[in-house]
Amino acid sequence: MNIIRTKLIGLSAGSVLIFCAVNAEAAESHMALSLEHAQTAAKTGDVKTVADHADAAKGHIKIVDEHLKAAVTSLDAAIAHGKQGHADLAKKSAEEAVAHLKAAQ
Repeated sequence: MNIIRTKLIGLSAGSVLIFCAVNAEAAESHMALSLEHAQTAAKTGDVKTVADHADAAKGHIKIVDEHLKAAVTSLDAAIAHGKQGHADLAKKSAEEAVAHLKAAQ
């Protein structure tokens, strides 16, 4: 039973890492896009354009924020697993955190 549970946890963590890796490439530009929209909002004189670009910038920041929160959760899990002596699970949680932090850049 314990071996099955460990394998299921490993498969779940692997699936999360694959998901993060696939999404990391798309998310890498969210900070740049947010900055671009904010700069456009700051430079324009049209009120509607300011609001539209500020809203777009905020949307990209929310995505970055979600990755940062997920990274904190993964790091908390790594700490908890490490304190319990679960080396493999601690490492997998730390790897998940790395994936989220890369996606947030």
